[in-house]
Amino acid sequence: MKDINKFSNVRTDLAIESREMVREDQKREVPGVEVDVEEIKGMKITRVNIKEEIGQKIMGKPLGNYITFEIPKIREMEKQAQEEVAQEMAKELRDIVQDKITKDDTTLVVGLGNWNITPDALGPKVLSHLMVTRHLLEHIPDFVDEEVTPVCAIAPGVLGLTGIETSEIIRGVVERIKPKLVIAVDALASRRMERLNTTIQITDTGISPGSGVGNERKALNQETLGIPVIAIGIPTVVDATTLANDTIDLMLDAMIAQAPKGKEFYNMLKDINREEKLQLINEILHPYVGNLMVTPKEVDLIMDDISVVVANGLNIALHPGIDLEDVNRYVN
Repeated sequence: MKDINKFSNVRTDLAIESREMVREDQKREVPGVEVDVEEIKGMKITRVNIKEEIGQKIMGKPLGNYITFEIPKIREMEKQAQEEVAQEMAKELRDIVQDKITKDDTTLVVGLGNWNITPDALGPKVLSHLMVTRHLLEHIPDFVDEEVTPVCAIAPGVLGLTGIETSEIIRGVVERIKPKLVIAVDALASRRMERLNTTIQITDTGISPGSGVGNERKALNQETLGIPVIAIGIPTVVDATTLANDTIDLMLDAMIAQAPKGKEFYNMLKDINREEKLQLINEILHPYVGNLMVTPKEVDLIMDDISVVVANGLNIALHPGIDLEDVNRYVN
């Protein structure tokens, strides 16, 4: 079975999209991978578990769990829908962290990305709504609810702003404060417009910042930091070449459905090599637009709302006994 490297021109950070591409090409499930799909309250939750090395090789992603929420209604910015997403996200996070930390262990939340570029500012924005409590538990423990756990946070910026690799900053902080768990939040890339700002991916494999936009930095994971790393990401950009290719694919599929079977025009459409087509689009566009990434025009408003959803999911998951009403009273 061919691996994901065959689709090297397609930019995506989402495990479900890597699986989709392989399945569409090979017409069967990826070996070494287990998948569970659940639909609840208008959300589609897909749990992909890469269990074996053959699945890792084909998918091009590390062994581990990838939980993806697809929530089209979140763009409508209704408060009830956002709160339901935060609650469900918190349940999945609790399942992941429960065997990694105890009540007294410190969790470090890292807001990755460039706060000066809106589609890349998800991580820093999430931190602005996060309940940071480590300092309170150290200095005024008698005034803090016993259900609150030590959480601290940092937005390290990007190499272009600091001149320091993000991984070097995080490694230094980890060595100094010795958390038991790191949770990294970052903006991702998708191959489909409909998933932009409507999809949340949680994984226990760590993260390689910038990999989805062709600017991969050093990974943050158990191997590099020495402690478990959970990554939470939302796709906020799509590659222009991939977008153009998918649009033409939709047109071809519609024309094939309308053309009489067996006729010359039908056979011509069916014989188009879609891999060669993607390569051709890339060759045509690249001299004019370079490595262009596209984002919706209302991204600033969406980022404000969705960063609250992610932060609330983290606040509920990391502080047992704290509910959304408490979070809204103290943070938002």
